[in-house]
Amino acid sequence: MEQQSTPGPPQWSGPPWSGPPWWGRPGDGPRGSRLPWRSTLLLTVLVIAGTRAAALGRQGDRAHLDALAYALLLVAAGALLWRQRYPVPVVFVTAMAATVYLGAGYPYGPVFLTVAVGCFGALAAGHRTAAWTAVGLFWAGHVLVSHWLYRWLPPAGDSAASWGQELVIATWVVAFVAVAELVRVRREQWARERVERAQAAQRRADEERLRIARELHDVLAHSISVINVQAGVGLALLDSDPEQARTALTTIKAAGKEALGEVRQVLDTLRAPGDAPRAPAPGLGRLPELVEQAASAGLAVTVEGTAPRLAPGADLAAFRIVQEALTNVVRHSGSRRARVHLDTRADALRLRVDDDGPATAADGTATGAGAGSGGNGLAGMRERAAALGGTVEAGVRPDGGFRVVAVVPLTTSAEDSVAPREGR
Repeated sequence: MEQQSTPGPPQWSGPPWSGPPWWGRPGDGPRGSRLPWRSTLLLTVLVIAGTRAAALGRQGDRAHLDALAYALLLVAAGALLWRQRYPVPVVFVTAMAATVYLGAGYPYGPVFLTVAVGCFGALAAGHRTAAWTAVGLFWAGHVLVSHWLYRWLPPAGDSAASWGQELVIATWVVAFVAVAELVRVRREQWARERVERAQAAQRRADEERLRIARELHDVLAHSISVINVQAGVGLALLDSDPEQARTALTTIKAAGKEALGEVRQVLDTLRAPGDAPRAPAPGLGRLPELVEQAASAGLAVTVEGTAPRLAPGADLAAFRIVQEALTNVVRHSGSRRARVHLDTRADALRLRVDDDGPATAADGTATGAGAGSGGNGLAGMRERAAALGGTVEAGVRPDGGFRVVAVVPLTTSAEDSVAPREGR
């Protein structure tokens, strides 16, 4: 017979109570930081020694130091050991201990320093309200003791303090709090600057990863398209025309070698900065090579116009746009002819790539030169042009086929005119 267990009281599975928001939980200060033993011990010795020295100079004028006086001094100074982890409770403990110390009629001395350090710790941790409240209560308690409660508190026969003395004390308190506020503001500014630098570095890293991905897409898409076409030719003619099949294999080898070389150039950008480039980045000067590669893939390309002299970044972008457009003609268009037109104007280079179609994509969504694998080709072209302040438009021509039109500014900013470190 199975024995049923009696359910016990419900167990609390939530986080342990950590006090109200103003309490100053662990983590308000440096999490996991060591307690400031040395500075607290030094401050405790300074407070006790300074208080004894003040007592010797005020004999008969103030109450004698006794066990309660030393206990209050130890509480006020010892609480500062937790000023980084619990800044809010510490500032109130120091203010309360100092107020009781002064209310008991003991000699003035460095006990004020404990309140100042506690206030500084709370302000540095961002607890402005708590710091100002604790200091205000301490000063209000001092005023009450010095001008009203002194009649009933020790030492006997004590007289009211002068308001000039209160003004001096208030001035010192305000000055110290102002310095603490200045330190707090400066720390927050440093923290914001660190965050901004980290965000800027992350943006640069993201932009660099996107650029490398775009370069790899353009290089591999073009070369693999050529390899794919030539592999089909080689397989089809392997038995009937071995010589033509050999030519196709030779083209595959050359395209693969060139692709590996360009991939190495792109990946070399990941090396440490400062290394000198080993090869120049591609540009429109390599259009004849691009035409020859397209011809080996069975695409006849006609180039009209002359390529102008461009800044390195614009030259690379223009070359990659033409390369991607021709790659998409090979992959997605039934046309075996394409035309590249270069039109140099006063402020921009206008590139136009036309093919006669029709589209041959299996899903029917790819249309000539503007299509790309998952749309990455056209998106990459637009990103390149937009980075230089240019545009890319693509669409079906009224008479059939597809057209890609890119406008690349001839003059760009100094930053845009610097070629990506592709050929390192």
